[in-house]
Amino acid sequence: MKLSYRTIKHLILWTPTITIGLWEYLRHTVLLPYVSMDLGNLLAPVIVFLVTVTLLRKLFAKLEATQEELQRERMLKAALEEREQLARELHDGISQSLFLLSVKLDKLDRTDCSEAAREVSAGIRETIRRVYDDVRQSIANLRTLPAPGDFSWMASVEALGGEVTDAGIRFECEGRLPDRLLTSKEKVELLAIVREAVLNARKHANARTIRVAMEPSEGGGFRCEIADDGVGLGESDLKAFDRYGIRMMRSRAEEMGWRLEIRSAPGGGTTVTVEKEDRAARDDSPRTRLAFHERRKGGSRA
Repeated sequence: MKLSYRTIKHLILWTPTITIGLWEYLRHTVLLPYVSMDLGNLLAPVIVFLVTVTLLRKLFAKLEATQEELQRERMLKAALEEREQLARELHDGISQSLFLLSVKLDKLDRTDCSEAAREVSAGIRETIRRVYDDVRQSIANLRTLPAPGDFSWMASVEALGGEVTDAGIRFECEGRLPDRLLTSKEKVELLAIVREAVLNARKHANARTIRVAMEPSEGGGFRCEIADDGVGLGESDLKAFDRYGIRMMRSRAEEMGWRLEIRSAPGGGTTVTVEKEDRAARDDSPRTRLAFHERRKGGSRA
């Protein structure tokens, strides 16, 4: 039976008082011929102590667990409200502005202008269309990505695979990452990277098959690979400034301290690899060893 926060507080407050009352009642009505007054006074604090270390400890543990659950619910609600507000601002601001620009370009095309101006107008319209699609996808991601709470990682990947399959693309999932391996934030960030890589393959690469392979490592790390058989990208395209999806994936991976590698070639598909090194590897990495030696030098100078 799950107790409410108020009930647990009342039990903590009233349990010692009720314990003393019951003890005094039993002592005077039943135990008085067998227990002397001095012995009864000595046993009273002992009984309260025993009740405290048994029942009250469990109640305090339940109280802490209830407080943590309430805190998680407040954080979840705040995250959902923040996402909904951001999605609304994107829809009411950028989306409507892009639509207005498209309408003005249509008016421009109906005016007498040179062929070169029409070509520039067509290029601007295509750019607006792509940005509009990206904004719409960002809004959808904000409303579908899990909030920073406990959720099933594999269920989220399977749901993403269902979206891809519905679009007529073959989706393959190999291996699995147990939920206990990832923190709530790691689940959200890794799922965002996987979703972005899958959507890029679906929207821009004309891929027929998308494969997501994942495996844990012994030291608490993992490796996740998203591969497609699409048209691929050249080296210059991977580094282009307007590749916002790639920049977003790199930024998320860098923030989490993960290694992200993108391998692609025209006509050869694209492979995105996200890897979190295990603790032993991180502790023995060149950067870690250099930082250790710097600390030792600092300590020697001091």
